[in-house]
Amino acid sequence: MCFIMLKEKIKALAHQYQNSFVEIRHHLHAHPELSYQEFETSSFVQSKLIEFGIPFRVLATTGIEGLIKGKNPENRIIALRADMDALPIKEENDVAYRSLNEGIMHACGHDVHTTCLLGAAKILNELKDEWEGTVKLIFQPGEERNPGGASIMIKDGVLENPVPQGIIALHVHPGLPTGKLSFRSGRAMASADEIFITIKSKGGHAAAPHLTADTILVASHIIVSMQQIISRNNNPTTPSVLSICSVHGGNTTNVIPGEIKLMGTFRAMDENWRYRAHELITRQTIGIAEAMGAEAEIFIDIGYPAVDNDENLTNAARELAGDYIGNNNVSETELRMGAEDFGFYTQKIPGCFFRLGVRNEDAGIIHNVHTPKFNIDEKAIETGIGIMAWLGAGLRP
Repeated sequence: MCFIMLKEKIKALAHQYQNSFVEIRHHLHAHPELSYQEFETSSFVQSKLIEFGIPFRVLATTGIEGLIKGKNPENRIIALRADMDALPIKEENDVAYRSLNEGIMHACGHDVHTTCLLGAAKILNELKDEWEGTVKLIFQPGEERNPGGASIMIKDGVLENPVPQGIIALHVHPGLPTGKLSFRSGRAMASADEIFITIKSKGGHAAAPHLTADTILVASHIIVSMQQIISRNNNPTTPSVLSICSVHGGNTTNVIPGEIKLMGTFRAMDENWRYRAHELITRQTIGIAEAMGAEAEIFIDIGYPAVDNDENLTNAARELAGDYIGNNNVSETELRMGAEDFGFYTQKIPGCFFRLGVRNEDAGIIHNVHTPKFNIDEKAIETGIGIMAWLGAGLRP
């Protein structure tokens, strides 16, 4: 009976605070900051935690760790995480709270994530005499850029003193209607590594290709052959993607350039395959270049690991979510080859990364993340605040 009453109190407070936290979201959205530059955002979050009476400490320069202790604080320790950084995108939304920082935009919803965690923190702190355990709040920088703010927060001890038994995070889902949530156990998102290749030769006249190595032809062979690394070496039941997304070199019609630069990304769901693929990519790139009379330099910047949602924690969170908003409003998240540095947390402790519906077709809120017109149906903030508070108060790993 007490747990049912707690749920109803959380729902009532989430509804009561909806408008004030929409205003907080507007402030965050209007003042976006790039990865590892979230100084004003961090100060704003700190000011809110002070206002709420929640103790905290600063990690990773702009990251924040807060603690809320309920009854019997040693019995259960859950971490709730939000990311705070924005993207180098020029906003095209015509709204009163559009970005004031030219060329920077909260196009991935991190303003929403931070708002929802602040709202959950306020509710949990006000109701701390009605739930058991400790909730650790994690506001992290740099999710959008290597090496990932999560990895730096972990190095600075965010998963220590106390050690969480599980960690939860939500992410906006522009394909899911407002009022709905989605979950997925096991591998949910891919690892992500960046590939940088430089192909060199002495260059020469286009009319005399026999006097040099044609770097553009070499690059073409490397790009095409790379797809065979995936199709002929990876287990076809395990998703993997290798995409060359940038080719730079040459500036006229009759000169074979002495240098071509390639950039791309490699995604995988399996860590063993991930690092084997690195070896194959490197060996094949260098070998093709040498065979064609050029030389190649390759650097693979190792990025985020796959997000691996703990089955027990995710199933428990899904059940609580169904209890909170109705099972008909909870669905299965599709497998995604996008990446998230939440994967660093799931390598250390059980994690659950789930999706918050923000789509409203009638209002024209249909645009995807990482686009200039991404926005959300702000009714989703009430759902996000409430579900994070409910999971923080009730989830038992």
